[in-house]
Amino acid sequence: MKFKRRKKASAKLTMLFVSLVVMVIMSLYYLNSRIMPTYLQYAEVQTEKVASYVVSKAINSRTSSVLDVNDIIVDLPPGTSDSMVTTKLNTDIINQVRAETTALVKEYLEQAENGDLSRLPSLENVEYDVGRMEAGDGIVFFVPMGQALNLPLLGNLGPTIPIRFHIIGNVHSGVESTIREFGINNAYVEVSIHLEVNVQIIIPFASKSTRVEQYIPVAIGLIRGTVPHIYTDGGEGVQPSLEVPIPYD
Repeated sequence: MKFKRRKKASAKLTMLFVSLVVMVIMSLYYLNSRIMPTYLQYAEVQTEKVASYVVSKAINSRTSSVLDVNDIIVDLPPGTSDSMVTTKLNTDIINQVRAETTALVKEYLEQAENGDLSRLPSLENVEYDVGRMEAGDGIVFFVPMGQALNLPLLGNLGPTIPIRFHIIGNVHSGVESTIREFGINNAYVEVSIHLEVNVQIIIPFASKSTRVEQYIPVAIGLIRGTVPHIYTDGGEGVQPSLEVPIPYD
């Protein structure tokens, strides 16, 4: 009888232990599914801060600053009409600035991934894992769980959670120009470099790919054209015209 009672008690303890393990696993799974989107969103925001800082630091170290648009404008020989002036952008200068900027951004990102803290921002309550970074694990840092989950009661307390991200592929860049009408026969021109950095964010039990983008101005300024003798503002119907007086010799 005692043996049977012990066997039944052992079976009950085993069932209780299994039930507790199952409940713990289900609770952890439920909590993980509830907090993971918030944590992943926080990791994405922090990653964008770090990557944007590294890119900005690389851009500020360039030898060439923002140019006047007239420095990259080339006037073509006049055609049949002497009053018609044709211009084009100097692609050699633009491509030189683009290549220099892209190379610097790539270099700074690689140095940051290798543990160079001088390339990284000093964020509040963020601790970098230099050892893992030097081992080639990308940019790794820890944040308090309470801060990551936006829990005011915990604040900066609680265990720290690792966030890791690394660059995917090369740094992509392109040239974009914006031209807007300015005054009478003038144009405001802005030439920029569009940088794209693809990163892979890795947190416990989840990962996500995202893109960090920045626009870097290359040249800004006005292109002035000749003022016509008769000017109208366009539109439909009869428009009032403005006659510009012509000086006589």
